[in-house]
Amino acid sequence: MFNEEFRFEQPIRWAMIGGGRGSQIGYIHRTSAARDNLFQLVAGAFDINPERCVDFGKNIGVDPSRCYADYNVMIEEESKREDGIQAVSIATPNKFHYEMAKAALKAGLHVICEKPLTFTVAEAEELKSIAKSKNKVIGVTYGYTGHEMIHQARKMIENGDLGEIRIINMQFAHGWHSEEVEKNDPGTKWRVSPEVAGPTYVLGDVGTHAYYLAEVMVPNLKIDELMCTRQSFVKSRAPLEDNAFVLMHFDNGAVGNLWASCVNAGAIHEQRIRVVGSKASIEWWDEHPNQLVYEVQGEPKRLLDRGHGYNYNDDPGVGANRIGCGHAEGLFESWANIYHRFAIAMDAMDKGNTEAVDNLWFPDIEAGIEGVRLIEKCVESADNGSKWVKY
Repeated sequence: MFNEEFRFEQPIRWAMIGGGRGSQIGYIHRTSAARDNLFQLVAGAFDINPERCVDFGKNIGVDPSRCYADYNVMIEEESKREDGIQAVSIATPNKFHYEMAKAALKAGLHVICEKPLTFTVAEAEELKSIAKSKNKVIGVTYGYTGHEMIHQARKMIENGDLGEIRIINMQFAHGWHSEEVEKNDPGTKWRVSPEVAGPTYVLGDVGTHAYYLAEVMVPNLKIDELMCTRQSFVKSRAPLEDNAFVLMHFDNGAVGNLWASCVNAGAIHEQRIRVVGSKASIEWWDEHPNQLVYEVQGEPKRLLDRGHGYNYNDDPGVGANRIGCGHAEGLFESWANIYHRFAIAMDAMDKGNTEAVDNLWFPDIEAGIEGVRLIEKCVESADNGSKWVKY
């Protein structure tokens, strides 16, 4: 079981940029960070409107004097305090990730950021360089990878249960934007605006989630080349896509495909990953996250349940059960596991234990860079006649 006695002497003093009133993602960040008492929310730039920012912060227990309508002012003012913030989470539209993360890192703060981390690989590499010079951690909220059965799959693949990996099928294809919902939904509107969202919509918004699942399950498998085709079925979204298909060739001869979509009418989420080996296959579906399908050639299909005695995982950071087998764990537990890892990495880095950070799994700057690289290469392929491009 999860070790709830694990504590720091003092929780990490933490702030948020964005994620204010009505923000679903902001609520997920705050709830997950608070889960294990490793973070304490002490400040925030929740809203660019000063009155709303202060009112919201006060209502969730933040000192009104530490609620800032400008993130730069927050960083500057908090740096003057002995009890100032040590880390910041960025939950804003994509356009602002790079500049906000850069400002926080330069001020000596750890950073947790929504994905995609930046618009370009060059920007992401710059953030990596700054973080290294400042001895700070960058975490990226690929929140689905805190689910225990993702790590069960990773261990099974590592142990050779599937044999040689041949095929990886990735998809995140929901149907909630199969019509032009952005006319009345500001949260969707910015996602289909290139100046705010960046060079892609669904590839960056959901496709990178599915791709990172593959990176976690099969970490040693690297893309050699890919080919992408993308469509704007709701025409007003062009040049950003609301549907995309990607074919991949991996460096060991394996192949893969990724389907990212928001126009899969009738589908709720449909984030799935299937890994096919020479001996067996596994499949995980985020709408049933506590189970993993395990199919051995010539044997009956198995449905593995989280928390059963056959599970490989015994890692208290991610692998251990927060509650016993049969009780459903969900997205908040997954995110809490990710935040738990972020905290351990930050604490180790502050103590100068870079080896511990290097040996700790969490969605780090490299995960952020690879997500941006995937987007860049998909756009390069799709916008040049869907040609194969080297990764």
